[in-house]
Amino acid sequence: MKSNSVPKILRLCLVLIIPLMLSAILKGNLTAPVLPSAIYFLPADLTVKTQTSIINKLYETNDLEELGLERNVLEVAMKGFSKLASGGKLNRDSILTIVDFSKSSKEKRMFVIDLKNAELLFNSLVAHGRNSGMEYARSFSNVAASHKSSLGFYITQNTYRGENGYSLRLKGVERNFNDRALARHIVIHGASYANDNFLQQNGILGRSFGCPAIPMENHQEIIDAIKEGTCLFIYSPDKKYLTHSTVLNG
Repeated sequence: MKSNSVPKILRLCLVLIIPLMLSAILKGNLTAPVLPSAIYFLPADLTVKTQTSIINKLYETNDLEELGLERNVLEVAMKGFSKLASGGKLNRDSILTIVDFSKSSKEKRMFVIDLKNAELLFNSLVAHGRNSGMEYARSFSNVAASHKSSLGFYITQNTYRGENGYSLRLKGVERNFNDRALARHIVIHGASYANDNFLQQNGILGRSFGCPAIPMENHQEIIDAIKEGTCLFIYSPDKKYLTHSTVLNG
């Protein structure tokens, strides 16, 4: 009898209290509870232990290995992401985009990751600069009119419609590697040479003037997911970059 009486009392209390609370809210005498905004974001200063936990969960719940995202690349990306987030550089600190230029342009080498929910949002083809190489991006530059890709960490900016349609400006944050991205008009945009049809017809993906160009089919969806203050990391196992990166080694 005692075990059944408690739920009955609780139910009776709820029946009496809930209508009174709703009435008070509607009359403006009581405000509905608001969850603190901080729960929607990752801790600004991600410890190595926290980073490892997030990485483990990502590999457990997504097919990252099968899709070709190597763990060491994600670890490097997370290290830089953590530094930018802890420095208050990111407006939306749960999205991380990785472009892995160690891979062939035939592969889907862009990974857009929701760290908060441990979810891979997009895995896409992405073109590199025409003077960076043919199938593989081997050479990189921060110089205007080089038509080469630039390595390192970026913070996504605002969108606009220009010569290449709906596009996303990128702010490079690494001196001597990508800090001229805005002046060079290095942006994410859609391109007809960056999709499966072009790849099947030509054997490799087309190349850009230095921009990380993505398929027209879903470029707006990807841009909207990563715009306005998220972290983009363009990777290659380039010794000069890995040794002198101000984000990774600063």
